[in-house]
Amino acid sequence: MKVLIATQKPFSAAAVQGIKEIIEGAGHEFVALEKYPAQEDFVKAVADVDALIIRSDKVTEEVIAAAPSLKIVVRAGAGYDNVDLEAASKRGIVVMNTPGQNSNAVAELALAMMIYMSRCQFTPATGIELMGKTLGVQAFGNVGRLVGKKAEALGMKVAAVDPFIPSEKIREMGAEPAESVEELYAKSDFVSIHIPATPQTIKSIGYDLISKMPKGACLVNTARKEVIDEEGLEKVLEERPDLKYVTDVAPDNYALLKEKFGLRVFATPKKMGAQTAEANMNAGLAAARQIVDFFATGNTRFQVNK
Repeated sequence: MKVLIATQKPFSAAAVQGIKEIIEGAGHEFVALEKYPAQEDFVKAVADVDALIIRSDKVTEEVIAAAPSLKIVVRAGAGYDNVDLEAASKRGIVVMNTPGQNSNAVAELALAMMIYMSRCQFTPATGIELMGKTLGVQAFGNVGRLVGKKAEALGMKVAAVDPFIPSEKIREMGAEPAESVEELYAKSDFVSIHIPATPQTIKSIGYDLISKMPKGACLVNTARKEVIDEEGLEKVLEERPDLKYVTDVAPDNYALLKEKFGLRVFATPKKMGAQTAEANMNAGLAAARQIVDFFATGNTRFQVNK
């Protein structure tokens, strides 16, 4: 089988070497397409591949149509909204993610962003401390739980809400369950977002929800930019000069927000939640192992397009 790594934002050299060893060690052919300049290069590269490993690369209907031999796509990371699941399912292509492999990197970034914003982006202005503040975690999966645990170690109170986890389970995992998303926002000095971008969640966080946050609160988004209603965010920041927003997924209106609100808003130049050597290695090797296992045994444990 021919396995292609297609990454505009490449894995580390060590990770690529590790992936190559796993793929070739199992008797498969390994090829790589890195830092490709245009989507059409990706489309051309899939013509004869049986498996794909990607990061934030877009596996569109066009890519799938150009890959007649493709059997499996593994997204090295948790989110998979960059893959056309419907088109893949129509072709019988298995799509997987690698849950948990990037979790610690994202969790550490979320806490770092809270500190950065609480200290006025490290300017000489007087900031606040995290100790004693309430952190609300929206979605209590792998990343959310780690964020909560690290925040607790800093002396924060942790609340959480997750539609897929019962309240008693959230309490067992170390957080105080909120009755609703609205309640979570209303009682949290910081809210850390960890929801995927789905038809139900896109633009679900906007004016009504953010305006419920207490005075001096900060919204932290290391999930997807699409879950934020950007017009609503702008409106509430305009009305509430005490609120802040920080993200590693810059909104489309970031230049406007930065111009209007200065130190109250910050976005990293590129998405960087998983940009650590460790996460790079973990996710890449996991993706390679999942492909090898799929071809050897048919294991589809992490399939997301069932």
